[in-house]
Amino acid sequence: MYTRLSKVVLVWAVAFFALLVVFNNVTDYESNYTIVAHVLKMDTTFPGNTGMWRAIEAPWAHHLVYGLIILIEAIIAALCCFGGFYLFKARHNLALFNRSKRFAISGLTLGILLWFTGIIAIGGEWFLMWQSQVANGQQAAFRLVMILAAILIYVVLPDDDRNA
Repeated sequence: MYTRLSKVVLVWAVAFFALLVVFNNVTDYESNYTIVAHVLKMDTTFPGNTGMWRAIEAPWAHHLVYGLIILIEAIIAALCCFGGFYLFKARHNLALFNRSKRFAISGLTLGILLWFTGIIAIGGEWFLMWQSQVANGQQAAFRLVMILAAILIYVVLPDDDRNA
C-alpha cells in the first residue's frame, strides 16, 4: 500500500506544482509574458545571428503562445489532479490501481512534452533561447523534465502484491 500511496502523492504534487504555475502566470501575467515575448522576438540572442529570420515580432502571437502555455499547464494540473484521485480511489484494488493510471500518465507525459518540446526544443533551439542571458528557461525546464520523467517511470511500473 505504501508504494501505491507514494505514487498518488507524487502525482498530486505535480498537480499542485502545475496549479501554482498557472496561478502565478495568471496573477502575474506580465512577468512571464515578457520572457515569452523576448524568446519569440529573439531580441536577447547573440547580436547578428543568422537565425533572426525565425523571430516573431507580433504581440498578438506572443499572447497566443503564452495563453497556450498556460492552458497546457492547466490541463497538466487537471490531469494529474484527476489521476491522483483515481489512483487514490483504487489504492485497495491492485488490478484497478494498475488500470487507473491513465490520467496520471497523460498529465505527466503532457508536462514532459510542454517543458521538453515546448521550452527546450522549440524555445531553446528554434528560437535560440540558449543564447539569451535574459530569457533562458532551459535549466528550469530541464529540471522539470527530469522530475516528471522520474515520476512517470515510477508511476508506470506495475504494482503487485510484493510492494503492497
